Amino acid sequence: MIARAALPLGLLVLLISNVALAHTGHGVSATAASGFLHPLTGLDHLLAMVAVGLWAAQIGGRALYALPAAFLSVMLIGGLLGTSGVALPAVETMIIGSVLVLGAAIALGRPLPWSLASAVVGGFALFHGFAHGAEMPAAATAATYGLGFLLATAALHGIGIGIAVEQFAARPLLRYAGAAVLVCGLGLMLA
Repeated sequence: MIARAALPLGLLVLLISNVALAHTGHGVSATAASGFLHPLTGLDHLLAMVAVGLWAAQIGGRALYALPAAFLSVMLIGGLLGTSGVALPAVETMIIGSVLVLGAAIALGRPLPWSLASAVVGGFALFHGFAHGAEMPAAATAATYGLGFLLATAALHGIGIGIAVEQFAARPLLRYAGAAVLVCGLGLMLA
C-alpha cells in the first residue's frame, strides 16, 4: 500500500522542487519546516536522495537499510560541520557529482557490495549535509533544522525504495530510472 503511493508522491515532490531554491537567501522560516523543505526544494538534493533509495533497492539485502543509514549518519556530521563555519571545498560540485555517480551506478546495473556502496553514499552525504548546515537560517536552531532535513531525506530515500520495489520490479526499468537521474545530473551540471 505505501509502496503504491511512492510514485505519485515522488512525482509531486519533483513538481514542487526548484533547481536552486534550496540554497541561501530564499526566505524560508527558521523552523524544522525550513530544514524539511531544504532537500525537497533543490533538485540536486532531491535526485541524489531518491537515487540512494533506488540504488539500495537495486542492491537489496543489507543495502536496503545500510545505504540510507550511511547517508543519514554522515549527512548529520556534514550538517554539523556546515553550521560550525568549517570550510569544505567543492561542495556544489560534489553534490552534482553525487547525482551523476548514483545515476550511473543504477543505470549500469552492476551493484557494488553493500559495504562499498554505503561508503560511496556516505562520502557524498558529507557534502549534502554540509550544504544543509551552511545554509541554515540564522534564527534556526541546529537541532530543529537538522531534524527537519533528516526527516525529509529519510522520506526521499523511502520514496526511492518504494518506487524501485513497486514500480520498477523489472530490473531494466530500474536501470532506465538510473539513466534518467544521470541525464538530470548532466543538465544540472550544465545549468
